Amino acid sequence: MTAAPTLKDVAERAGVSQATASRVLNGSARHVGDAYQERVHQAAADLGYSVNLSAQATARGTSSLIALLVADIADPYFGEIAHGVARGAEEAGLAVAVAETDRDPDKEAKLVRMFRGLRPFGLILAASRGADPAPELDQELAQFAAGGGQVVALGPGAGGYRAIHIDHLGGAIKLGRTLAGRGYRRAVLLAAPVGALSSDHRVAGFTQGFTEGGGVIAGLYRGGYTREDGYRLMAQLLVDGVAPGTLVVGVSDQVAVGALAALREAGREAGADIALAGFGDTSTGRDVTPALTTVHVPLGDLGYQAVRRAVDPGWAPDAPLDLAVVVRDSTPAVPAAPPAEGGPT
Repeated sequence: MTAAPTLKDVAERAGVSQATASRVLNGSARHVGDAYQERVHQAAADLGYSVNLSAQATARGTSSLIALLVADIADPYFGEIAHGVARGAEEAGLAVAVAETDRDPDKEAKLVRMFRGLRPFGLILAASRGADPAPELDQELAQFAAGGGQVVALGPGAGGYRAIHIDHLGGAIKLGRTLAGRGYRRAVLLAAPVGALSSDHRVAGFTQGFTEGGGVIAGLYRGGYTREDGYRLMAQLLVDGVAPGTLVVGVSDQVAVGALAALREAGREAGADIALAGFGDTSTGRDVTPALTTVHVPLGDLGYQAVRRAVDPGWAPDAPLDLAVVVRDSTPAVPAAPPAEGGPT
């Protein structure tokens, strides 16, 4: 069995000292001339040498790794965030490790504990935070930060860590006002359980904006953030009875897409019969027919900025990330009612 090549082997093949080879391959702040860098990298490639990340982490206190915790890997919302994180990590010379929390604080705490053993440079929390205390998770995050790791949280509930604050409330207020302005007067919300902060903010914001515009919230169904939740809640709403012209708003694009599937299966038409809107502006919502009205969250940029907040030493808190409404075919304007017979024309 052939032994794995060592740093000494690389240095000898490149004709440099082990210290120089180490500086090149381990990302030292001390500059090594381009010619020497090229020789070392070529020697490492020829020998099939790879950096021992565990040893590197022990020596430095952190590794060249950034960990990303998402609620649901299959959800395009988190996929687009992960794409942005990967772009930022590559720029910063870091590798990305992704894990799924299923929106379970206990699972999230276990994952943070596991990642602590790998000593990542930073930890990005992209899963939706809950209103209920999560002492085990908070303890794990505190220990991670005490060990020199940088914690970055996306959205509400970040505690004292670096964060990108997303204005879910303000974006949902804009959505409510916009759709009331398009003539809708009855809306049903498909939301996550009480205590899921992003859902709570979106429900409160839409309710405020829609009622200010003259609309009424005719129902509130609770399930979750997924396509399956949207399908199930919309199917129940159809059983309960929903009048033509009603606006159904999903707490996420995935929920709205699931509702669209249930409508089609029931022989109802999305748009002209039952209007639909979501939140997030994922690729899935843009590609369905009719295309989904939603609130645009710059997900790729969000992931990229999360990495920048982890690596930039001069970080300072920002204002909440502003969001914009995107109106598409799933919410056509409601025609104005004709004047009463004999009334003014």
